[in-house]
Amino acid sequence: MNYYEENAKEYIDRTINADLSSERDELIKLLPNNAKILDIGFGSGRDSLAFIKEGFAVLSIDNCKEFCKHGEELGLNVKNISIENIDYDNEFDGIWACASLLHIKSNELLSVFKKIHKAMKYKGIFYCSFKHGEFEGIRENRYYTDMTLKKMEEILSKTELYLIKHWIREDFEGRDLKWICFIIGK
Repeated sequence: MNYYEENAKEYIDRTINADLSSERDELIKLLPNNAKILDIGFGSGRDSLAFIKEGFAVLSIDNCKEFCKHGEELGLNVKNISIENIDYDNEFDGIWACASLLHIKSNELLSVFKKIHKAMKYKGIFYCSFKHGEFEGIRENRYYTDMTLKKMEEILSKTELYLIKHWIREDFEGRDLKWICFIIGK
């Protein structure tokens, strides 16, 4: 967390204009009109703002206080809370976790996915993305859990969630890495 608190402005400036519209569209096309979305680890607020512009009600959560201050300045509905501490029940039609769950240790992901399941309404839809691969540990001064389709299928097999779709994409910043994206249903 210290990395994001200390580098919040740089991170916001670097990511606020990233074009993730095609990823958002994958979630949006499966949501009902006027859906309520939980944006987990909203960072720069880019995606929360885009969802609001589409007419959705959005709750933006992050455990970085600097991101929350920035989100409040943007007019977002913000809560300074970590995903591990959420306790919502049947509240959200959609959950968006763009590059935010990748900082959770693999042995803790199952419990996070169960909290996400609980927070989702019946037939809710959940998007998440991870760096693609097998790595787990400290990289770039942060803890990362990379993901593969097989690892995700193992996690989902222990929940009441199911995989709808997955794809691999290039990095939006042009770095030499791939991302794996998932659309998951309840």
